[in-house]
Amino acid sequence: MNGAVHVERLDAAGRAAVGECPVWHEEQQALYWVDIPARRIVSLHVASARRSEWALPEQVACIAFDRAGTVLAGLESGLFAVTLDEAAQHRDGGPHDNASASGGALARRLAAPAFTAGGMRFNDGRCDRQGRFWAGTMVQDMSLASPAGALYRFDEKGVLSAPVVEGLITQNGLAWSPDGRTMYLSDSHPQRRLIWAFDFDTGTGTPHGRRVFADLHHYTGRPDGAAVDADGCYWTCANDAGRLLRFTPQGRLDREVSVPASKPSMCAFGGDGLDTLFVTSIRPSANAGDDDGYVFALRPGVKGLAEPRYAGVLPVA
Repeated sequence: MNGAVHVERLDAAGRAAVGECPVWHEEQQALYWVDIPARRIVSLHVASARRSEWALPEQVACIAFDRAGTVLAGLESGLFAVTLDEAAQHRDGGPHDNASASGGALARRLAAPAFTAGGMRFNDGRCDRQGRFWAGTMVQDMSLASPAGALYRFDEKGVLSAPVVEGLITQNGLAWSPDGRTMYLSDSHPQRRLIWAFDFDTGTGTPHGRRVFADLHHYTGRPDGAAVDADGCYWTCANDAGRLLRFTPQGRLDREVSVPASKPSMCAFGGDGLDTLFVTSIRPSANAGDDDGYVFALRPGVKGLAEPRYAGVLPVA
């Protein structure tokens, strides 16, 4: 069950405070991710070790690309279309029409939920197999254990749904099975530590039949960001435990892989042939280890699935 896998620290990626939402960009052969409190989107061209970063006007927690290369991002106040200017990535910009610019990134707000509590933001998000963007909200002060968070769907027409799943404390772990007919969602708060599976109507984008897929009270760590491999197995980052846990589609734990960081946050498949698993991590504010906050890469012996693009057309920010 324990995976004897070599894990490489990608020093060229730099060190984040809260690294999250790795996304592999196949055409660029580059990994993108975010540093939430730093308000940064970061990329690393793996072969050349060339790193780029872009500043945003708010904390950014999740990203996806549309087919034109524009970024759909979940920030504090809503969902934004973000244009990344490679030539201006280190230049502070000014206002542009209804958009705001900062460090080469132009961000235009598209939609916002009705936040039900103060101090909320978007958290984990990604596209389903049909290209709808899903993202959840949370109260940033986790000590409050507020169940004000909810999961939303942003469809290809640019319409933000009403809450699809409510009562979440720290929404996380979004992923879909290879055929798209099972949706996974977790709550990583210490009081929850649950991963759920839903039957998923691919035509309407509606999850139903919610059930507990894995209860991490029986294992180690808290379920953070996740990815599904080509075999349909669900990989979750076990935050606070320095591990990746792989569950079969039947919910059976069949692999554990140790990583150097104590708080792995999210994983994504990428690289040539989608055979590399990239893992972001969090650097705790106190007692951080030397590896906390870095991005890691490992080859687990199984391939992943290409990350779906957002199916709609985002406006140029």
